[in-house]
Amino acid sequence: MLPLAGVRVLDLSNVLAGPFCAYQLALFGAEVTKVEHPEGGDLARRLGADKDAAARNMGASFVAVNAGKRSITLNLKDPRGQAILLDLVRNADVLVENFRPGVMDRLELGYDQLSKVNPALVYCSISGFGDEGELSRRPAYDQIIQGMSGVMSVTGDAQSAPLRVGYPVSDTVGGLTAAFGICAALVDARTSGRGRRLDVSMLEATLATMGWVVSNYLNAGVEPAPMGNENFTAAPSGTFRTGAGLLNIAANETRQFESLCEVIGRPDLPRDDRFCARHTRKQYREALKAEIETALAADSAANWETRLLERGVPVGRVLSVPEILAHPHLAERRFIREFEAAEGEAAQRVTRAGLRLADADAAPATPAPTLGAHTRETLAQLGYEAAQIDALHHDGVI
Repeated sequence: MLPLAGVRVLDLSNVLAGPFCAYQLALFGAEVTKVEHPEGGDLARRLGADKDAAARNMGASFVAVNAGKRSITLNLKDPRGQAILLDLVRNADVLVENFRPGVMDRLELGYDQLSKVNPALVYCSISGFGDEGELSRRPAYDQIIQGMSGVMSVTGDAQSAPLRVGYPVSDTVGGLTAAFGICAALVDARTSGRGRRLDVSMLEATLATMGWVVSNYLNAGVEPAPMGNENFTAAPSGTFRTGAGLLNIAANETRQFESLCEVIGRPDLPRDDRFCARHTRKQYREALKAEIETALAADSAANWETRLLERGVPVGRVLSVPEILAHPHLAERRFIREFEAAEGEAAQRVTRAGLRLADADAAPATPAPTLGAHTRETLAQLGYEAAQIDALHHDGVI
């Protein structure tokens, strides 16, 4: 039994932050019903590298964060669609939405309205800047948040910064923050019978994960600067060139540094006045890196990795996404799930949660759904007759 088994979630969100949040809940056993507009549904259905899948409204971007969910279609601008949503809310535990602030209130589907229908409802709104404040009404996408949060200013080096992180980190962090908040609110709702509204700001969620960088400025007055692949807390700690391939080395402790120097044939380096103490190694990090890379040029990253690991030095090769996904370690841990292809569809491969439970796998049980796949079934469960469902479909409500 997964921890969130029995929890009913309505996912009214689109693209990434909201769907990623609801996906985390689904991975832990929640029954997630994705509510989409009848005309096209979630924009992510048309995004991703596989253009044929995107043309079928099953884009790779959608598949990534919607496996394990059900899909129904509702036109929430139609009073009949709103009435159906209210029926769903009565039996729901959680609602997730990432419309621009104010949209759900204008539809009379905001927290104040829905909490009257279901006082125990946990209502989570995700937006770029939160529900109030000077920036709250601005539209926001991941790259905008990365830029405004300072993430881009510390990514890259002095020549290349500012750089965007290579995946939508602010969307993802916003979704994780929302999922954590929902789980916390559910604990209280289960004991008190009272739900609450969560106001998740992607900007603030991103800044909250930048703890050391932010604290260095708030508490030490040090303005963060881009350092490329170097670690601002220690040296030698970063990315090093070898005779073949790149190697990340994190010899953050003195004993690790000494072991590194012995393995690469430079036991003299810890006795050098520039490198003998932790603070001086940071001060002369460029000179130290040059000495280490000269020694590493004698062999490949793969061979150095093996030898350094044997001596307890934290190290790892720099791999591509295809290389790490093909690694036997992930296969052994069953990190990737594959679903057989339905008729007219391609097989889906998705990732499970980033943790494992001792007695169960936090992984999706079903593939990402086609648009509206569960609409008729859901309405029938709500008591709608077949003729009523047909009429709603004819009028574009579903």
